[in-house]
Amino acid sequence: MTDTQSDPDVRYPSIFNDVIGPVMRGPSSSHCAASVRIGRLARDLMDGQIERVLVEYDAGGSLATTHDSQGSDMGLLGGLLGWDAADERLPGSAAAIAGAGIEVCIRISEYGAAHPNTYKLTLANGAEQHQMIALSTGGGMIEAVEIDGARVSMRGDCYETLIYLDADAAETLGELSGQIDADEIHLLNGASASLIEIKGQGFPDPEVLARLRARYGARRVKILSPVLPVLSRKDLRVPFITCREMLAYNEARGLDLWELALHYESARGDLSPEQVLEEMRGLVRVMEESIRQGIQGTDYADRILGVQSAPFRAAMEERRLLDGGVLDLIILYVTALMEVKSSMGVIVAAPTAGACGALPGACIGAAHAMGSSLEEMTRAMLAAGIIGVFIAAHATFAAEVGGCQAECGAASGMAAAALVTLARGSTGQATDAASMALQNVLGMVCDPVANRVEVPCLGKNVMAAGNALACANMALAGFDAVIPLDEVIEAMDRVGKSLPHELRCTALGGLSTTQTSEEIERRLSRSRAGAATASPAR
Repeated sequence: MTDTQSDPDVRYPSIFNDVIGPVMRGPSSSHCAASVRIGRLARDLMDGQIERVLVEYDAGGSLATTHDSQGSDMGLLGGLLGWDAADERLPGSAAAIAGAGIEVCIRISEYGAAHPNTYKLTLANGAEQHQMIALSTGGGMIEAVEIDGARVSMRGDCYETLIYLDADAAETLGELSGQIDADEIHLLNGASASLIEIKGQGFPDPEVLARLRARYGARRVKILSPVLPVLSRKDLRVPFITCREMLAYNEARGLDLWELALHYESARGDLSPEQVLEEMRGLVRVMEESIRQGIQGTDYADRILGVQSAPFRAAMEERRLLDGGVLDLIILYVTALMEVKSSMGVIVAAPTAGACGALPGACIGAAHAMGSSLEEMTRAMLAAGIIGVFIAAHATFAAEVGGCQAECGAASGMAAAALVTLARGSTGQATDAASMALQNVLGMVCDPVANRVEVPCLGKNVMAAGNALACANMALAGFDAVIPLDEVIEAMDRVGKSLPHELRCTALGGLSTTQTSEEIERRLSRSRAGAATASPAR
């Protein structure tokens, strides 16, 4: 075990949980995919029986201004219905939940949330009421931090069982440890009851739970299913969690970066190397299909930009562009991906939905230009994934926390490593490329026009991909990165936290407050209101 792994504050991200994924619909993983997952946990807390929901967003957080236009409400309601993040019904979740007879109230309140992406939910039916406070932490990742007044830490990466007791449960805790095979068992003191929280690789045997419920007078037992693809477990160990540790681990092994990613994810997820490769192959196939659909053309009313990829492709074919070589194909692919995202098509958040074009567009664009195989693209994406692990562990993918450098910036660093891997460069060259790419994007703000993840997001994704291509070639030519990758990630984290609140995906600064942005927002709002009025009553 490395020194870093003895630090209880260090997380061990999974490539498939935190970095490449989820497969989803919607403009923002922090808003859409995360809220779906929060909604599904809340649904389980109510045993699927929900009649009323109060959703409160803190007035000082980012969701106060972005919850509607960036899909937080849409995703949350879909999750409360039990849908997943790629469900084609998501755009109609509000109508569906009304049709299910669930009363929803959305309120902007001042409750002093510590995190900008905080969801405070009060859920009720005729028999019970529960409250959950949960966070969207970036890239579709979540953490429920409070249930019924009890402090928790539920990330959706294990099976959770909650046993509600009327009396103090200290004695129960000791007895449970000997009767239930679990990773963790905690005593939680809630506002109205004591709770036993059981975390594990599966739910406890129902017969054991029934005996415990009868013996201790448990009022309720709640089972919350995982919402992430890769589970965490007791005594989790990984071979490294920083770039420095990885390079030390590799001194006697001489592995390529993608192979090191394979070592990491196999250990992190308790998966065989072939399982890891097959999972990534599947994600690359989804990315390629998204590119194909984007180039064919997309249509969606509630967006700023029309189709941009078709005229760009025509200009390429007619040779009306300055010769950008492979960069032109990359721009086409990035644009196609962003248009699929903005039209509620299926994309892979890599590492986020707002930055979904940069990494796949750069990697797959270069791969197609080079005639690379699916296997070579899969390896390149794994290389990108391990760079993303270091960012997720020691910084953030949430623009609400660190600005757009956390999304498009991170994607650029990851893409640079992927491109070096496609070119069969060394592990050192790949990490140097990632370092240089990240150095170039420090301080990039998040200021979406009209609260849509389109402008300047498309341009920033193209810039991130172009930066990745340049830095990959610089590294392959032997340019000196000067600052080690770990130190750049640390600086990125500090810079992000130093950005003014208004420049971190709140629609309160930068381009989002220009006159034109405000006019576009009003126009789109009128259009949505008109469409809602024209729709038949349900």
